[in-house]
Amino acid sequence: MAKLIITLDGQLLSEFELDKERITIGRKSNNDIPIDNLAISGEHAVINNFHDEAFVEDLGSTNGTLVNKQPITTRHALHHGDEIEIGKYRLKYVNIQELGHKIEAHEKVAQEFGKAVILPNQALTTLSGEKPTSDMMAHTIPLVMPEAARRAETASRPSLPPIEEVESHAVVQILSGPNTGRALELTKTSTSLGKPGVQVAVITRRLHGYFLTHVQGDDYPTVNSQALDAHPQQLADHDVIELAGVKMEFHLK
Repeated sequence: MAKLIITLDGQLLSEFELDKERITIGRKSNNDIPIDNLAISGEHAVINNFHDEAFVEDLGSTNGTLVNKQPITTRHALHHGDEIEIGKYRLKYVNIQELGHKIEAHEKVAQEFGKAVILPNQALTTLSGEKPTSDMMAHTIPLVMPEAARRAETASRPSLPPIEEVESHAVVQILSGPNTGRALELTKTSTSLGKPGVQVAVITRRLHGYFLTHVQGDDYPTVNSQALDAHPQQLADHDVIELAGVKMEFHLK
């Protein structure tokens, strides 16, 4: 289960399990995570949990909400290690299951090269693109090799491309509009589509498939002429998505 680790000026205040579908954060005492500080609005932000995904959204707060030091204006997908900033408070998103999936995926890549899997702390940074944190260290057990064997293994092992490059198995083909015929490779964990301020959705890659989630706009996108609801929908090969007036077809490679 995912959780938030709440800190202020580097001091740990509390931990909160994300065990509900909707979790509100704000100054008022009726919030799921109440933070009594004048810089924080009464109802400041909300985290929505859909299956094994979490999204944070600012609720029109006075001082805004940041994720990894960047202000968010729409629903934002959270990933292990992301840090939400609300006033001077830091809420770190910890999802050990997601971290485990990353390690499993890289093990598959290593096996394709016919090499033993080596995950020392510094390799974790290189492969996942994340800096090791105390949370990672607490839940990661490196496989240790003798130093001489490790050097020989490293010298003979080809460099592994990032996981986003080697595990891309889907594209979106544009069917209408000025970009008709263009193919968009889904090379990232999350790919945003649409027109900001009008209609935006995100396609998220999980180990068991690709999922489309509505992010912004009064109207929901459609898949095969059926409107989405608030929950992510798994995409199948040749599904036709209509989003912000543009039709596109999802293809599995």
